[in-house]
Amino acid sequence: MLAWSHRPSGPAALGVIAFAESSFFPIPPDPLLIALALGRPQRALFFAGICTVGSVLGGMFGYWIGHAIWEGVSAFFFARVPGVTPQSFATVQSLYNRYDFWAVFLAGFTPLPYKVFTLASGVFAISFPIFVVASVISRGARFFILAGLVFWKGVAIKGFIDRHFNRLAWAFAALLIGGFLALRYVRM
Repeated sequence: MLAWSHRPSGPAALGVIAFAESSFFPIPPDPLLIALALGRPQRALFFAGICTVGSVLGGMFGYWIGHAIWEGVSAFFFARVPGVTPQSFATVQSLYNRYDFWAVFLAGFTPLPYKVFTLASGVFAISFPIFVVASVISRGARFFILAGLVFWKGVAIKGFIDRHFNRLAWAFAALLIGGFLALRYVRM
């Protein structure tokens, strides 16, 4: 994925990965966003915009899958997409019953698997406008904060990332896995 950061097609790949991650792909777009932003810090906010639009559109696609065709594809998602399990759906449903906007916001901003929430939003028919607003705010904040740090600090943040890349990668992986485990084991 990071190889795209050095290609002219990198921004397009970022949009596609952000879209896919929001509905069925297990790898978040953040590493490619950071790589693109580090390569061209003056365009970091532009890349965050691409990532946000791709992610929100992908989330809307996930909502549509959950709302329109879930019964026909649920077995595939439960068997093949990490984090998408009947247990995670039960957890998300209990969150939606109490905190629809905040549940989507939390999933969009944190390492929780956002795709579970987008699919479940359609399945449980939460308000589509609430879903879109929560997604735009949370995904936008997540990606613009990352890109904003690169835009603001530029080469200095690159040095920090280069020096601590292994630790940051492990921390990011731990957060990602933690998000999947939280959905699996946390009962609301």
